[in-house]
Amino acid sequence: MTEQTPQTQKQTQSCNEVTLVGRVSAVPERRDLPSGDQLVTLRVVVDRPAQKGATKKAVDVIDVACWTKRTQRTAAALQPDDGLRVEGALRRRFFVAGGGRASRYEVEAARLVRLSRAGSG
Repeated sequence: MTEQTPQTQKQTQSCNEVTLVGRVSAVPERRDLPSGDQLVTLRVVVDRPAQKGATKKAVDVIDVACWTKRTQRTAAALQPDDGLRVEGALRRRFFVAGGGRASRYEVEAARLVRLSRAGSG
């Protein structure tokens, strides 16, 4: 067995932390799930860094899931184009759709912070 030094322990520790800074793409959606849980989802548009010679701005649109009451309240107050910081973790969620099992990756929000209101600059 190999002895682990503090350096090798640090290298092998897992980390699943996500921070996004972008804007809300549409009004967040609240759903009641068959399990009885409530879920609020939203999409965050994040600009990609400009590429040399590119004529169009590239973006990523990332799904965010809010499972806690705190993040659900914050999400419910958001409007399209509000600036937003999301802190959380990447999750793969499994569900039934169209008679079969499906999955999706999304960021599970631990904290949402509105950075600006739509139209305020």
